[in-house]
Amino acid sequence: MASKAPPRIFSSARRIATRRRMLALQALPDAPCYLIDDMVEDVLERLAFLRFEPAKALIIGDYSGALAQTLLARGVEVIEAEPALGFTEEQPFPFEGFDLIASLGTLDTVNDVPGALVHMRKALAPGGMVIASFVSSGSLPVLREVMLAADGDRPSPRLHPAIDVRAGAQLLQRTLFADPVTDHRPLDVVFRSLERLVGDLRALGLSNVLSDPGPPLGKAGLACAREAFAAAGEDGRTVERFEILTLSGWKR
Repeated sequence: MASKAPPRIFSSARRIATRRRMLALQALPDAPCYLIDDMVEDVLERLAFLRFEPAKALIIGDYSGALAQTLLARGVEVIEAEPALGFTEEQPFPFEGFDLIASLGTLDTVNDVPGALVHMRKALAPGGMVIASFVSSGSLPVLREVMLAADGDRPSPRLHPAIDVRAGAQLLQRTLFADPVTDHRPLDVVFRSLERLVGDLRALGLSNVLSDPGPPLGKAGLACAREAFAAAGEDGRTVERFEILTLSGWKR
C-alpha cells in the first residue's frame, strides 16, 4: 500500500518568499540575528564537547555564514544550502558523503519532516552526524495570546503549529538515527512594541507561511493586539520567548 502524502500545512511558495525577504533584511545594518547566533554557537559547542572533527560538512539555512567560516578555518570542506535559493529538504539531496549536516532554522516549516530527516541520514557518510535546530513548541506565547485576543470569537490561523521535545525524539527514532538526542532551550527577548516583534520575525524568517494564512487582522484587531501586547509587559517592555529545539543523531 502506498504511503499517504504528508499534509500541506505550509506553502512552499510563501516559505521561499519569506526566506528571500529574510536574506534581504539580514543584509541591513543592525539586523536581528540572536536566533542564528545561538544555533551556530550551540553546534560549535556540541562539536567541541564530542571532540568531533568532521572533514566534510553540509550547512543548511545559516544565513549568517558564521558556521561555515568557522569550519572552513579548521580545514573542513563545507557546502552551504539555502531553501530560498532552490534547495529543498523534502527531496533527495544532490550531494552526499558528509560527516556533519547542520540544519539551522528550517525544519519548522517543512511539511514532511520525517522525509527531510531521512534525506539527511542518507546524505551522511557512515559515522556522520546530524544536528538540526529550529524554533519549536512553546515559542511566542505572548504573541499567541495577543492574536487570540485580537481575533475575538473567530480565531484565525496566524502562528505555526510546532514540534515539541517528545515529538522530536520520536522523529529521530522513526528515521533510524543512532544515539538520538533531543533537547530544547529558551531564549527570552525584550520588545518595546508589537511592531518591533513583528519586524524581528520578518527579519528572522519566522512570519506566517501557512497554506491557509487566514484573513488580514484589520485596524480594530491591530489596535487590540497592540494593547494586549503592551499589557503583557511592564514599563513599556514585553518579554517574548523563543524555544529552540535541537535534534541530533548518528548514521551507523
